[in-house]
Amino acid sequence: MQTPFLDRRSQKGSSLREPFYDPQKSYDENYDQGPFGVFADGEDLRINEEPASPAKRGEPKYDFLGFKINSPFGIAAGPLVNSKFCKAAFQKGFDVVHYKTRRSVAFPSNPWPNVLSVEVEGDLIPPPGGIKQPLLGTSNFDNDPKTFSITNSFGNPSPEPPSVWVEDMKAAIKAEGKGQLLIASVVGTIQEGFSQEDYYNDFAKAAEMAASTGVKVIEVNLSCPNVASEGVVCYSKTAVLSICQKVKEKIGEIPMLIKLGYFSADQQQLLEEIIESVLPNISGVAAINTIPAPVVDEKGNQALPGEGRLNAGICGAGIKWAGLDMVKRLKTLREKLGKDFAIIGVGGVMTADDFLEYRKAGADVVQSATGAMWNPYLAREIKNFI
Repeated sequence: MQTPFLDRRSQKGSSLREPFYDPQKSYDENYDQGPFGVFADGEDLRINEEPASPAKRGEPKYDFLGFKINSPFGIAAGPLVNSKFCKAAFQKGFDVVHYKTRRSVAFPSNPWPNVLSVEVEGDLIPPPGGIKQPLLGTSNFDNDPKTFSITNSFGNPSPEPPSVWVEDMKAAIKAEGKGQLLIASVVGTIQEGFSQEDYYNDFAKAAEMAASTGVKVIEVNLSCPNVASEGVVCYSKTAVLSICQKVKEKIGEIPMLIKLGYFSADQQQLLEEIIESVLPNISGVAAINTIPAPVVDEKGNQALPGEGRLNAGICGAGIKWAGLDMVKRLKTLREKLGKDFAIIGVGGVMTADDFLEYRKAGADVVQSATGAMWNPYLAREIKNFI
């Protein structure tokens, strides 16, 4: 089955090719002015019965972490930068969405640009087997939206003061409709004079702030590749275990997810050891984040300005293979351990077919970021097949 990407215009004249997060604008401009495109039209598909048949309407029928949801599909942490974006996502039928990763302290966005189109032929394989040459990054987003990939290089910005996002997250929670779920994403921040223990404690502090909003699920981002000073902690068993224990102490009974990057076949034992060690504290695993790769412009120079930004997180169609692979391995591990933990599949979900592949692989919930950005009706298309 092949599901066509809808390249048409809505009745209000907004092109479906116009992403709800505008790469041509800065992060702050998107935060203040967005969302854009069809996400800005105010149309609420939760009360618009078309195109679902009467048999497909009714009570939420999917179970996820103890909650009833309309569909096992939504938007991953990243492009929904505030409550306006989250509300629009809920209105368009994305039922499980993440509020963008937040910190306990203010933190600026990486310099603009943050999103570039990158040329990836086939699967983006990380070293040592892949990425022999830097990827070409451009501001041309006219490629087929079913197959393109982009940079995702924000650095997990967080507003000043932190109470801004706490109050805004409360507004995002109020935007939930029946059978919909907002998930908070948090990360720790290395600060001057911090010890390693202080850094791990800061994950817990950010999670505690998120818990104060009344959010029902919290995800701990252990895999962001776009902050040079902090690095990726998900490959350290000691770090992951300590962070999870500290976070759980602060959030109590609120279900906790961890967001992981891709683990190679050579890292399988490490993956198994990490998951087994944190199972007393977590309720599920989201995988994957992005795959880091060097990105250059037409002249061969670093495409994204700023120190430490030669490598950028790549997301979109080129990383679907990795997300699917992780979901399959996590499902196998779940069966091996005889433990019940949720699996969220993320990476390269551009079409309904991609969603169905993830579900078949074992994902309890599937999420999209790049695909949803350029196709605001992706959730509606998927609901025609479930």
